[in-house]
Amino acid sequence: MYNGECDDLSFEEQLHLTESLIRQRHNQQMLLRRNAQLLQQELELEAELLEDNPELAQTIHSLNMQELQSNQRGVQNVLGSQESASKGQSVWSKFFPGLGG
Repeated sequence: MYNGECDDLSFEEQLHLTESLIRQRHNQQMLLRRNAQLLQQELELEAELLEDNPELAQTIHSLNMQELQSNQRGVQNVLGSQESASKGQSVWSKFFPGLGG
């Protein structure tokens, strides 16, 4: 909000608006702080769980690797289809030069 928006407000209204913005920012900061604490706790529990269960850690690692490989294949497929599309355009442009391929 810029000062021009406050020109039509009384001092009390401006003060109330300022207090409201301060409360809102404080609440956002508290929420972010709490989320950070919960995330830290989750990571600590996960680390303990994986440390106590090497089989689980290996399974998660294997699943993560499969997901990475699948994503890489997906990207390669997308890139391959783009290449084949551009090749197709060049073939069509040989027959129909006015198409701008």
